[in-house]
Amino acid sequence: MMQVEPVTLRGHIVRLEPLQMRHAAELYDVSSDPAIWTYFTVLPPASVADMEQIIAIAVQCQEAGECLPFAIVDRAQDRIVGSTRLYNFFAQDRGLEIGWTWLTPSAQRTGINTECKYLLLCHAFETLGAIRVQLRAHHQNIKSQRAIERLGAVKEGTLRNHAITPDGTYRHRVYFSIIESEWPQVKAGLETKMQR
Repeated sequence: MMQVEPVTLRGHIVRLEPLQMRHAAELYDVSSDPAIWTYFTVLPPASVADMEQIIAIAVQCQEAGECLPFAIVDRAQDRIVGSTRLYNFFAQDRGLEIGWTWLTPSAQRTGINTECKYLLLCHAFETLGAIRVQLRAHHQNIKSQRAIERLGAVKEGTLRNHAITPDGTYRHRVYFSIIESEWPQVKAGLETKMQR
């Protein structure tokens, strides 16, 4: 069975630390670009209090053993640049999902997301013993779909009308996965990317 406990994951350029209420103000400051929230099923936070509510729900989920939410810290600047999480644990079948990832625009296309995914995948496969890690993206979010494919994930299909967004439109979710037999090759590919 998976032992889902808060953990800090350290890379060369990024640190993933357990999401806590003390992160609220800084996360709110870096989340102001509305484009970040375009494909989420929650409204953009309009205040620090809104961000505190998002964190409170995530922490409650963590305490129930249902997710591991992280603040993403840019180590060079020692500042928070976004958030991500492991969630949807299927303990009996040793599967889980990576998602709820967002980065402030200045941190996008910097290598931070690649290292975040590398750290999360290492933790999933090598510590938690996962045999499957899934990722998903909004059907219109081509940028995220391409980023997921660049990780080495395999596109599995689309779940139609899978969620309703805050503006009432329907969200189709495109699913991808990496399975344990693919992990060594995916890991090597990510390490090559990070060395660049």
